[in-house]
Amino acid sequence: MIQEPISSNTPPLKSNKSSMLILSLLFDGVGILSYIVPLFGEAIDVFWAPISGLLLVIMFKGTAGKLAGIFGFIEEALPFVDVIPTFTITWFYVYVIKGGRGQE
Repeated sequence: MIQEPISSNTPPLKSNKSSMLILSLLFDGVGILSYIVPLFGEAIDVFWAPISGLLLVIMFKGTAGKLAGIFGFIEEALPFVDVIPTFTITWFYVYVIKGGRGQE
């Protein structure tokens, strides 16, 4: 009986690391876009805050993602603190400080 090698559809960690950085920068950019229109932008944050929190939980697994999701929601919901790049800070913590462990 000939056995076929088991193939995995999981992308390599390096590719995932790069795509996660691009997404993190993109989503931080979306969060900062609310400063283009000063007062209207804060109204947009009401909708972006829960989306941002949910994206952080989905993108980054484990405790880091859950804490980042809570922090990201609060940061986007509070007025005038949108300049904190929550997605990029979380990416740096997960992939540079922790070395990507737990993100497979």
